[in-house]
Order: sequence, then structure tokens, then C-alpha cells
Amino acid sequence: MKRAKRFLQILMLTLFIISSAPQITLANTTEEMSQEEIFNARMELYQKMEAITQVPWHYLAAVDTYERGLRRAQRDRPREEGFISIFYDPEIWAGPINPNKEDTDPLSISLFNGIGLDGNGDGVASPTDDEDVLYTFAHYLEQYGFDEDDFRIALWDYYQREQSVSIIHGHAAVYEHFGTLDLDDHAFPIPLNYNYSYKNTWGDRRGWGGRRIHEGTDIFAGYNVPVRATAYGKVEVKGWNMYGGWRIGIRDLDNIYHYYAHLSGFEKGIEEGSIVSPGDVVGYCGSSGYGKPGTQGKFPPHLHYGMYRDNGFTEWSFDPFPSLKQWERKAYQDRKKKK
Repeated sequence: MKRAKRFLQILMLTLFIISSAPQITLANTTEEMSQEEIFNARMELYQKMEAITQVPWHYLAAVDTYERGLRRAQRDRPREEGFISIFYDPEIWAGPINPNKEDTDPLSISLFNGIGLDGNGDGVASPTDDEDVLYTFAHYLEQYGFDEDDFRIALWDYYQREQSVSIIHGHAAVYEHFGTLDLDDHAFPIPLNYNYSYKNTWGDRRGWGGRRIHEGTDIFAGYNVPVRATAYGKVEVKGWNMYGGWRIGIRDLDNIYHYYAHLSGFEKGIEEGSIVSPGDVVGYCGSSGYGKPGTQGKFPPHLHYGMYRDNGFTEWSFDPFPSLKQWERKAYQDRKKKK
């Protein structure tokens, strides 16, 4: 009796959400919308699918965010046309032996073992319809269960890559922690009230440990100057590295790994798995590295700041200098406004 009553409550809630939710505009109108409006539209979709499938909204947001990053990193992937960025190859959506790779008939798609589903009851399963795409992935996750272990297993079976599973799991933790999609702010890694200097050193030659290029920007500052998180994210790595000394790595919601090296120590309470915001102190400037654990002083104190982009297959370094200049300029503008 209780189970029947619970089912009826979920059914009524689902029907209410479907009937009362405002109609989301067509994909090409996203360019005319504010960022806040886009976030609100995405959240409506996530919460609607959560009501239908019981898959937590932050799981859906995490997968969608990861896929959005892949669209930016992979040149052969088209940009999303709507609010949702989850991408399906036409053969996967319509079915590997389906002669019509643009098939949108749910019945024939199912007949040819495609995965595309109708998510809004219009009788069409379109890979360009936000509700169809999101419902298709939510239904996939739903079959595994709803706890974190189920989520990880489903992600592994889908992506077949541990790094992808880890990144998406981290995104989900960030969204669950803050309860919002509006997490685009950034911060300069050194507080403006400290003396520091830097120039573009990405790509310079380095010789210690073998010939290699410098995969970051060096920001010179005094010992124990606070080092801050530049973005919302999750701490992936904390500890000693032969090259970087005491270092910390944070993954943001653009799938970018932020690498802070040569620290003198870490902020108390910062551990692997910690969720951070822009401006949170994560460590302190130092001269550690180029040797066994504890090696210090082989170069002047500075922060080595690197950025690495994940494309779903591998990860590569890119020049952080333009981002640093942008965040620094924004920090000065914000400080000026407060005066």
C-alpha cells in the first residue's frame, strides 16, 4: 500500500512538473539569453528529469558539464545547439545497423538497438532535442541505481576511462555542495596586497630531470605568501612531486586541471576531495622541489601555476598566462569598485 502511494505521489509530481514548466525556447535563441537565464533553463531540465527518473540533478549536471568541456576540446565534435551538451554519435543514437542514421522514430530506433528515447512525449526521439537527449542519459543511469557507487559503475561502463569517471564524479560533488549552476567566477592566485611579479614563461626550456618545456607560468613572491584557488572545483592531488615539490591539483568545471607547485606548505583543512571556491587559500608560496621530499631552496620562492585540459582521451598543457592576466585585471577592477 505504501509503495503504491509513493508511486502515485511521484507520478503526480512528474505530471505537474511537465505541465507547469515553462516551455524552453529553441536552441538558436541561447545566444540571445543571459548566462543566468541559461543556467535557469538547464536547471529546469535537470530537475524535470530527476522527477521522472529519480536520478539526482547534480549527476545529470555533472555529465552534461563534462560533455560540454569535451565539445570545447575536441574539434571534430559540433557545438551544442541547445542547453544540453551530451553528445551521441548518430550510429549510437539511431542504432549501428539502422540504414537511416538520422532516424527519430522511437520504435524503429529501438528495433535497430539504438539508444535514443523520446523524453517529452512528442513521439520523436531527436538527438538535437534537449529533453530527449537528457532523458536518454538519465534513463541509462537509472538502470544502475542511484547511489555514488552505482553512478561510478554506470560512468565506467559508458566512458571506459577512469579519468572521465573521476572528473564527472568531482563535478557532481561540486554541484551538490553549492546547489547551483552559477559557478563561473575566477580569482587571481596571489592576493593583490602582496608583492609579486610574473611574465609569460610557458614553453621555455627546462633542463633539470631531462630536457623539457616549462608547462606553466612562474609567479614570483615571498615565502609563505598565500596561494589561492582560481576556480570552483575539487582537489584531485595533494602531496610531493619530484619536479613540483609540495603541490596541489584542482579540477574545475571546464575539465581543466589547475596545478600549483613549489609550495612551502598547504592550508589547514585542504585535502584530496576538498571542494574549493575562487579565492580560497589552498597553500603558501615556497621553493620546494627538484629532489627528494623536503628539498627546498634550489631556486627563488615562487608559485608555478599550470593549466591542463582534458579532451576525453588525454590531457595536455596550455598557456595559462592569458587567463592569469584576465583574472588579475578583473581583481583590480573589483577592488577599484569597492573604494
